[in-house]
Amino acid sequence: MNFILLGLATLCLPTMAIADSGTATAAATMDLAHHVIGYLSVFVTVASYIAAMSEEVTELRKSKPMVLGSALVWFVICIYYALHGEAKTAALAFESNLLAYIELLLFILVSMTYLNTMEERGIFKALQVYLLSRRFSYRKLFWITGGLAFVLSTVVNGLTIGLLMGSIALAVGKKKPEFVALACVHIVSATNAGGTFSPLGGISTLFVWQHKILHFTEFFSLAIPCLVNFLVPACIMHFWVPKEIPEALQEKVLLRRGSKRIIFLFILTLTITVSANVLLELPPAAGMMAGLGLLQFFNFYLNKTANEKESDFAHVYRFYNLEVPKANSNRTFDVFKNVGNVDWDTLLFFYGAMMIIGAIGFVGYLDAIAQFLFGQINPTLANIMIGLSSAFVDNGTLMFAVLNMHPDLPAGQWLLLTLTLGVGGSLLAIGSAPGVGMLGHIKGYYTFTAHMRWMPVILLGYFASIAMHFWINARYF
Repeated sequence: MNFILLGLATLCLPTMAIADSGTATAAATMDLAHHVIGYLSVFVTVASYIAAMSEEVTELRKSKPMVLGSALVWFVICIYYALHGEAKTAALAFESNLLAYIELLLFILVSMTYLNTMEERGIFKALQVYLLSRRFSYRKLFWITGGLAFVLSTVVNGLTIGLLMGSIALAVGKKKPEFVALACVHIVSATNAGGTFSPLGGISTLFVWQHKILHFTEFFSLAIPCLVNFLVPACIMHFWVPKEIPEALQEKVLLRRGSKRIIFLFILTLTITVSANVLLELPPAAGMMAGLGLLQFFNFYLNKTANEKESDFAHVYRFYNLEVPKANSNRTFDVFKNVGNVDWDTLLFFYGAMMIIGAIGFVGYLDAIAQFLFGQINPTLANIMIGLSSAFVDNGTLMFAVLNMHPDLPAGQWLLLTLTLGVGGSLLAIGSAPGVGMLGHIKGYYTFTAHMRWMPVILLGYFASIAMHFWINARYF
């Protein structure tokens, strides 16, 4: 979509006016949209995205070209402004974009730290073992994994949920490759739909919430449209799911000490975050950092009491009638290790994407794109087109680009944009983090072609959710 938008910008911008050299003002001098620096910024942006999207072929992490590209663009802009005595203007613009990224970074950093901690304590493994030991049929597992993905993705990042549920589908369906592929497509669709109606569940919704475009509770008006988006393709896929019952998995669940209290702390952290934003108008990052402080103190408690408590796996020793040893302090978790294990490649990719989009906006291209998308054509059509483009380009990047256009839209159109960007990524396997994650994790079963086969029914759900939004949320337009 960025390539399309940038192309539109080039077509839509008027031809450069030639100012009288003797009367040229500082404002005219800073018109970089028709300057070589503006063209260079576009070239670097396109090249960075091409390199990032070619990660599977080049094996070059997607964050590297984006971080370097954003640095190059901002340096050439700042150098030009400095040569004309306006260095502070460009620096303030950079700092404004950096602040927006820092708020996103802190929010996701805490969320991922909690998820890594829960995984280390065995919580996700316990859920997986429980589902695989219940002798559910393929069809029941199809709906259970999809339903859990839809619900959990409202508060947990989509990549984690996609990999968790995808692992369950793979473990139970190794002898039924067609089930694994179908279940993974279903999980991607469910995860994206669930994360769209909660500010805590997706990057694009988080951006809108952070920028105070919509109130926290307004996002929940998308719950029914998102449910429709989830159910329409799922009900059609249901008839192609095998009816057999797979073999049950016999394995003991090993929850380590403090696991249940960590779940409670995570819920408390989300409650603090929402309450602080609604009641005190604090940014979401403030509540999440408070939650990180709580986790650090709980980490301290577990370390201090490790030698006073039984082993994390005391229940296993009792099962085999063995003496239960004391916990080993060396086996307690380190919260900073879990911070270090977050997906830094994705976080740095978002840094590069946000900074480079901010630079393109500062140069002036986004204003021209906004004039075309939200001025010359119908905003509804524009939002639907942008949503369809999220099948190719990350929805968080697209949402940040639109926010930097500063379009004057009613709440209903912002909700529509949030909806289309959130669920549009389900159209292709490469359109969202859950899909990309499972392409690498479940190789040979879930493929780009297998997902593409079900694109028509997902597209049907896409337009059905839009129609439902216009029906039940007419008051917002």
